[in-house]
Amino acid sequence: MSARFYADIALATGQSVTLPEQTARHVQVLRLQPGGRITLFNGRGDAEGQFEATVERMGRSDVDVLVGAYTASAREASRATHLVVAMPANERMDWLIEKATELGAASIQPVMSERSVLRLKAERAEKKVAHWRGIAIASSEQCGRNRVPLVRDVATLGDWLKQAAGRPAGLGARLLLSLQGGSRPLAQALAGTGELTFLS
Repeated sequence: MSARFYADIALATGQSVTLPEQTARHVQVLRLQPGGRITLFNGRGDAEGQFEATVERMGRSDVDVLVGAYTASAREASRATHLVVAMPANERMDWLIEKATELGAASIQPVMSERSVLRLKAERAEKKVAHWRGIAIASSEQCGRNRVPLVRDVATLGDWLKQAAGRPAGLGARLLLSLQGGSRPLAQALAGTGELTFLS
């Protein structure tokens, strides 16, 4: 099996393309030579699949590939699941992004609550979100997903709640998870609901 890479560009069978800088750097680390094979995905539109590609040229800082056969493979969950999470400290958020991606989250919204340990402002928040988006891409490459979850900009919990309440569907079903006897099973409670948003 060839190495998988996310390429944020249009892909079409038979097309020669220059890979984006970040993707090219990853391909170069593998020291592939012309003729080497890789797998590309871009998660655009209805693209529920991936493309085989052959390295045509390895430059000092760029890589050209010939895009080959497209393989359709629906790997996304039938119901979009969104995760809204108060940011934990240290590297725990990195781990959370990785695992949420592997489990199929459609989007991840980092929030700061009143008691959050991690507080981010302006430039530092932008750098962290860019880092987390990189983790989501790497996790998608590794786990075989063809779509990268959207990692949203950091918001306060209050701002997110106001924004969510303003959406036409609001927050949809509101459920409290419980282990008490007599509680409805989660699958039964979710029957017939659309997208899911979990606030943690």
